[in-house]
Amino acid sequence: SATQWTGWSTLMLLALGVAGYALWLLVAQERPDFAASLFARHPVGALVHMACSPVALVAGALQVNRAIRTRHLVLHRWLGRLYVLAVLLAGASGMSMALQAQGGPVSEWGFGLLAVLWLLSTGLGWVAMRRGHRAAHRDWMLRSYALTLAAITLRLYIPASLIAGLPFEDAYRAIAWLCWVPNLLAAEWLVRRLRHHTTA
Repeated sequence: SATQWTGWSTLMLLALGVAGYALWLLVAQERPDFAASLFARHPVGALVHMACSPVALVAGALQVNRAIRTRHLVLHRWLGRLYVLAVLLAGASGMSMALQAQGGPVSEWGFGLLAVLWLLSTGLGWVAMRRGHRAAHRDWMLRSYALTLAAITLRLYIPASLIAGLPFEDAYRAIAWLCWVPNLLAAEWLVRRLRHHTTA
């Protein structure tokens, strides 16, 4: 439908925009202060995270397109493998960076739990597919991609908090949770809705 196409196109544009920004941070000679600090404290972790997260973001956006899933099964499978590998690397590097996240323990727990749940949901989705459990595969991958989308919501909340004039440290502690908890709740609502339609 037109609504679904508009929604997916918006998602893809956001994914490409955030992915492009992350890749720019990788090659930029002069980075914004926050990014420069991140690369200074976690040179390897930041490099891996900024290289792999955009891949997961864009591959995941292609995976939620029904036309691609149903008409191009081989492409869907290869994109799935690429997505899982990207999440594995980005999640592991994200977890290492979360241990020393700006904002102290609140931020560390927020981003750390995000990394753990991201890896866990993606792993369970991959195992479900290997076992031929398609519904479970769909459900876990929806949860996984909702967590991937924290890359977008994070970059919406940070400028919004700056515009609102909120103290950065306080806002960042809240954003460490707000960037992914609502996403996961929305995914859970969608999973239950899809299950209801399947069994109805």
